[in-house]
Amino acid sequence: MAARVFFGGADEEESAKQVEGRWPIWQAILDFDPQVFIWLGDNIYADMKRPARIVGKERTYGPWKNAPRFFPASINDMEHMYAQAKNKPGYAELRSRAKIIGTWDDHDYGLDDSGKELTVKNASQKLLLDFLDEAISSKRRIQEGVYASYTFGPRDKQVKVILLDTRYHRDPMFSNGDMLGERQWTWLEQQLRGNEAQITIIGSSIQVLPNFSATVQPLFTVESWSHFPNERERLFTLLADTHATGVLFISGDVHFCEVTRYDCGVSYPLYEFTSSGISHAVENAVAPHFSFLIRLAAWLTPSTLRVQSSNCRYKSCAYGKENFGTIEINWDAKPVSVIGQVRDVNGSYVAKEKILLADLRPHAPTNSDLESNERHCQLESELPWFSKYFLAMVTVGILSGVSVFCLVCLYFMGGWLKKTLKAKLA
Repeated sequence: MAARVFFGGADEEESAKQVEGRWPIWQAILDFDPQVFIWLGDNIYADMKRPARIVGKERTYGPWKNAPRFFPASINDMEHMYAQAKNKPGYAELRSRAKIIGTWDDHDYGLDDSGKELTVKNASQKLLLDFLDEAISSKRRIQEGVYASYTFGPRDKQVKVILLDTRYHRDPMFSNGDMLGERQWTWLEQQLRGNEAQITIIGSSIQVLPNFSATVQPLFTVESWSHFPNERERLFTLLADTHATGVLFISGDVHFCEVTRYDCGVSYPLYEFTSSGISHAVENAVAPHFSFLIRLAAWLTPSTLRVQSSNCRYKSCAYGKENFGTIEINWDAKPVSVIGQVRDVNGSYVAKEKILLADLRPHAPTNSDLESNERHCQLESELPWFSKYFLAMVTVGILSGVSVFCLVCLYFMGGWLKKTLKAKLA
């Protein structure tokens, strides 16, 4: 019986923090004795980086970007990275104690933001499946893509995990084209139709519900299903047409964690638990004494779907340090409850949401439902322009103010130097 399902991703060797040769976050995961652990992608970082530059000949960030930051590593390098990750202390012990399953995202697929155009995807698929100890006879060894499903527990306490492949068949971002490919869509319908599991966890390497990019452009762009609105609507329609109930989404990719909710996709609330940053989290990108700027930006960034709760570490209800996700099911409670949490490197929760299993089924709306619908039906892309570009305007304002301050300082310093030189020459 599956009662403790853990998940995470974004594990970069060079970002991992060791204590006496061990990785504390893996020890924290082990302390909870998970039955299942799900990799959600970026399980290694198999692409190489150019320097991060906003200005200069090769600009890899910002509105004037003219060169990709990442380029593919060799297959031999990828094989070496997977071997290191697989034998890492803590994770090696987890492999012996829990069922390990997973999918990939762009960095372990082979290249940042890549899709079906990647030429090394078949070789990369073999390496991922070797890392996951996939049986040689598995269908995943011969199919195009790494999508898969697993069922745990007896019939009356059953959890089904559906892992999607958002890379192998995906069209270019912003194309509003295909995300999964027709064969995977057909397979997904088969998994959902007639599904008797009480809880269905759908794992997507990139976020399904939120549209973070809508409120951080043009500063930067984050991949999500929102860049393929037709595909996301197709997913919601499929859930409705197959009468799928008890559905929860889990995702990674963004290097922070959050809990989101959307009440207008199907006839009951859809929740998504995002955990990204087992070792490679957004606050790692800045010096520790500048971490408050990341938290301030998270607080200033509008989010219509993020669940705001007193169960959050920070006011924004986003967390940008190392983290992992947990879904714990209390089958003995009446009614049955599901607690989704994201925890920090020490195992303490930083975001938490308790859901009654009965609420993940169609039911007559109550007053609280109606209030919730008002809060969680508007997508970020539907916000007024001022809200969508608020963070960008604040950033430009701060940079402009700093620039003006520096110019004023230089002006007065120049005047002071001029007077000093005149005095000395006189």
